Amino acid sequence: MALGPPIIDFCPFFTDDNTARATLVTQIREACQEFGFFQLQNHGIPEQLQAEVLRQCEKFFTLPIETKKRYNKDDGGFNRGYECLRAQNFEKSAEGDLKEGFYLGQDLPLDDPYVQAHKFSQGPNKYPEEVEDPGLFRRTVDQYHDALSTLARNILSVMAETLGLERTFFDEFCHHPVAILRLLHYPPQAPDASELERGIGAHMDFGAITILLQDSIGGLQVWNRSSKEWVDIQPTPGAVVVNTGNMMMRWTNDRYISNLHRVINKTGNERYSVPFFFSGNPDYLLQCLETCKSPGEQAKYPPITVGEWMTGRYADTYGTSKGKAVQDLVCV
Repeated sequence: MALGPPIIDFCPFFTDDNTARATLVTQIREACQEFGFFQLQNHGIPEQLQAEVLRQCEKFFTLPIETKKRYNKDDGGFNRGYECLRAQNFEKSAEGDLKEGFYLGQDLPLDDPYVQAHKFSQGPNKYPEEVEDPGLFRRTVDQYHDALSTLARNILSVMAETLGLERTFFDEFCHHPVAILRLLHYPPQAPDASELERGIGAHMDFGAITILLQDSIGGLQVWNRSSKEWVDIQPTPGAVVVNTGNMMMRWTNDRYISNLHRVINKTGNERYSVPFFFSGNPDYLLQCLETCKSPGEQAKYPPITVGEWMTGRYADTYGTSKGKAVQDLVCV
């Protein structure tokens, strides 16, 4: 059986042990090159907070569909709110992906300069009032978003070192970022469902990094490029799954990979997960890192801002692209 992504201890990040940190840097570099995925332990997020955000996730999705639809993501223009079952269709199946979601971000007031300027995915959240404890729901998701924003910055500071850059290299990129938290529910696939049924079809994420909290049910699989087979990422208590997206792949001139992954839920149980998509400041210009070009080597991709990149990817994913958006995926 092919091996899955490694489990990495992030504890050295919080110490002054330079030898241990160097080992951490090597482990993350190798994981980004080989899999584009790794699990991270001892990352600083309290397990109590992880458990509570999963509990609130479940509480929301048990609401009646009519209630959930009141928070439609397509209403309001800020990429916040509820996304119904089958809304995405990554493998172009007949019915679409068997999952539903709820989008959240940093809760910004309407007079915030980034909101006023219509920057990508910047705006106020929608908080459901019909959950068991609306105040607890709001506090939990906001606290978890803040904690994951800090963790993303910490991971990127180590990734800077993996690329031969200063630890602070990504600081400007991390200022006022596009950072989306999604609550996800995967109903169990029916016993007689088609073999093509997916919780979410095979896809690559299009941001910089994703940090995923999954429950104990399992079902997440990543493509092993060496053995050419799907391997399970077994849930590890307390750990989060980290992966690099298409943005990081193009930024590093393909040194780091953005890998295919999918969810298949044949367990007979409801599955819940909470991914956090960190994509950086919408005005930041993404261009090939100098440390990712050998002498005489050219950049494979043209420069593009985070906002332009994310707008194009959403257009492709949700079917609003008219062709232009996909052009920046192509190598120079």
